[in-house]
Amino acid sequence: MRRWNGRGRRPRSLRETMVSLLTLTGIGGALALAVLLTLVISPGFAELEARATEGYRSRAQTVLSDFAAISEIAAREQSGAIASHGIVSTGPAQGIVYRRVAGESGSIQGPLTKEARQVEAALDRLDFEHLVNAGRSKRFYLPVGKNLLAIGIADSPRGNIHVAVARRLTGRNLSGLLGRSVDLSIGTFSSNAATTRGAQFIDIAVPVDGPDGRPVASARFRVSREVVLLGRRVLLLAAAASILLLVLLLLMLRRALGRFVLVPLDRVERHMQRVQASGALLPFEDDQSQCEEFGSLGRNFNAMLSQLKDLRERNAIQSFALGRSESAVAVLHNVRNALAPLATILSHGVGQHDSTRRDLLDRALAELAQGDVGPERRAKLVTFLSAAFDAEALARTEVRRQLEVGRDAMRQTLEIIGAQQARAHERPARESCDVSEIVARNATIARYAHAVSISFAFPAHPASVMANRVILSQVIGNLLSNAVEAIVATGRDHGAITVDIPKPHDGRQSVRIIDDGEGFEPAQATRLFQPGYSTRTEKSGGLGLHWCANSMAGMGGTLELRSAGRGTGAVAILTLDADGVGERRVERAA
Repeated sequence: MRRWNGRGRRPRSLRETMVSLLTLTGIGGALALAVLLTLVISPGFAELEARATEGYRSRAQTVLSDFAAISEIAAREQSGAIASHGIVSTGPAQGIVYRRVAGESGSIQGPLTKEARQVEAALDRLDFEHLVNAGRSKRFYLPVGKNLLAIGIADSPRGNIHVAVARRLTGRNLSGLLGRSVDLSIGTFSSNAATTRGAQFIDIAVPVDGPDGRPVASARFRVSREVVLLGRRVLLLAAAASILLLVLLLLMLRRALGRFVLVPLDRVERHMQRVQASGALLPFEDDQSQCEEFGSLGRNFNAMLSQLKDLRERNAIQSFALGRSESAVAVLHNVRNALAPLATILSHGVGQHDSTRRDLLDRALAELAQGDVGPERRAKLVTFLSAAFDAEALARTEVRRQLEVGRDAMRQTLEIIGAQQARAHERPARESCDVSEIVARNATIARYAHAVSISFAFPAHPASVMANRVILSQVIGNLLSNAVEAIVATGRDHGAITVDIPKPHDGRQSVRIIDDGEGFEPAQATRLFQPGYSTRTEKSGGLGLHWCANSMAGMGGTLELRSAGRGTGAVAILTLDADGVGERRVERAA
């Protein structure tokens, strides 16, 4: 879970990913919950506050109306008393009583103080006829100086007498009626400033209507924003409680994931690492899992390990059988290459005719045995016999030379078989080998592989490498045989093969086998060493180069094939550890 990727960054583990996801989920859930509570709670409490504010305003208007209603009731009582008895009844609750007879100016009933004169002057300016009708009454507020008077007007039933009762309204009176501090101010009233909301308080201004129904004063008081503050506290408490609950749920979920998911996964990962390190397909035993899914995962994992174990055993058996088969095929392939010159030599020997007829020799010898042969005839017979004997000697020499080549091929065949028997499954032992001598011997054998004239050129100086002599001889023999076949594939009856052994470089010795055969496309170079692949469709097999490459790798060397294309020939490059170097180079033509 904590390996580094190819870009240099460590991939995040499942634990880190789950913690990040849970954290982001918690933050997102908390924000969403806060927004939801804000959208639900805040409007509700704002509406409650608006209703409470309107209730305060309505109560203030009711108090103002009731205070003026007392004056109106008092005016009606005075109007009724005047109509019945012709007198005005005065009392502390009635305030100032003003009386006006139709067609006459009004007057204050009682002592005329400075305040009473100001009230009388203000009432004289009012048109009672337009304010009330006959037998009707009305109430309103009238500013007089710095005072605000609650005026109640009543008309007598006869309609010729108007009575007004004036009572002074102060902020203390209004505060006592409302139960909170009220500031009463005389002047114009702005509806835009009727309600002013602050951080903790709301300032409410209630208009006080005058005779014409327009505000002549305002009653201002302050109320606490308890509802909104309560809503905020409720919102904070709800949000805090919800976030706390969400955090607890996330912590429990994280703990549950760690205990029921991550810990079992860690156990599975550790078991897989043990399997990877040991190579043994041990079953996964976990009795600590409390989750049925992981129990099922363990059972399926064990079933998979069992199948892999069976497959591994089958593969080992098949690989062993395939290895033996490939080894046998490779040995037979090399034996065939080694025996091919012997078959050619035997074919030449069987097809060769006796250059000298035996009957002629017998006749010549019988004629010489006679004593009557002339000198000239005798000289001819002697010359014939001498030439016949010389030809016979040359034929025997050629046969002996071919038999020596066949003997070398047979010896190499026996070495191949013996080496395969001795080292069937072992890494080949390396020794110091003269690669020039191995090339020379295989070149002599390869010239008999096909009935074509091949010109060989190879160095005569020794070049020592570290390799297995028998296997290296087989590899070079295969490559020379392939070079001869490539020349034959061109349709020519002759060709040339050059072996170049340059000086060692960095402790490595290379051998270059160059032919002028058919060659191959450069794109085929990587496929030539695959088993069963061949550049020639008429040829089956393709195991020689595959075996050669594996053999060179087993000896710590390499094999590479190069060609510029069809018809340009090919180059085989063998590279081995160097043991000694020579300098002189000669060419041999065969």
